[in-house]
Amino acid sequence: VRKGRDMNGYEYILAKQTAWAARSSIPLVGSKIERGRKAYTRKLNENLFLPLLPDVQQSFATGDGGELGSSLTPGKMQAVHSSSALGVNVFQYWIEQHAVHVIAALCGLCRSGSTTSEAIRFEEKYPINDSFGYHPNIDVVIHNNQNARFKRFGIECKFSEAYGVRKHGGLNPKYLELDDLWEDIPSMYGFARTISPDDNEFRHLHPAQLVKHILGLKRQCGRDGFRLLYLWYDALGADGASHRQEVELFSDIAKQDGIRFHNMTYQGLIVRMQKHLSGEHAEYVNYLASRYL
Repeated sequence: VRKGRDMNGYEYILAKQTAWAARSSIPLVGSKIERGRKAYTRKLNENLFLPLLPDVQQSFATGDGGELGSSLTPGKMQAVHSSSALGVNVFQYWIEQHAVHVIAALCGLCRSGSTTSEAIRFEEKYPINDSFGYHPNIDVVIHNNQNARFKRFGIECKFSEAYGVRKHGGLNPKYLELDDLWEDIPSMYGFARTISPDDNEFRHLHPAQLVKHILGLKRQCGRDGFRLLYLWYDALGADGASHRQEVELFSDIAKQDGIRFHNMTYQGLIVRMQKHLSGEHAEYVNYLASRYL
């Protein structure tokens, strides 16, 4: 905690999540079991509302994040402050309920009652250029039916990492050379140049990551064929306020080019769930509210 200032966002989230584990009688271990800060559950399922479905587990097993760990050390998803665990806790439930359209509407991506959303995928790749060796993963992607105006709803999920001490990278200049992908988004191109090769302006938001998601989705679906949601966890004090300012700045740039970019806090989403979901989802909503609000 910084002397004379608010608790920073990272410590705030970690304190809330370790308190949740204590209330739930879930013992925590370090990142190396006996070593490291005690912020990891011994078993992955202790950190999840529901165990991973086979397809979801496969998505993370083949992803680039080392989320599932090994028998020797816990994976990243076992951290109580893990953004992937939070994403799974919010979205996987609706796969099992066969009601993907419900969470899509709650996220503001479509109208309530719309049934165009059909599937949820985790850690899906949308190549920007086939010659690039690395293709970024989008945390959550909702697939819509063939007749839908928007083919994909991409969701970038952020929890504690937006408030950590690690500095995020800028945009590799190779992306600026893809002239055909930038033609109809000149404001985003101008912005991308300011964060390439280094981003010295943004502290909490990682705009280079969002730019790459936009390029990948745009290449597959066209500029008007997708929506991208930035779903983030709001923290108390200066860090949360600064994060919000950065999100709004990026939103304004996207809007200038007609890119459907939205943002929502996890807290706002969970409060919306409390208001709109009926009793059959009470256990799910209560879990999310008691843990993350």
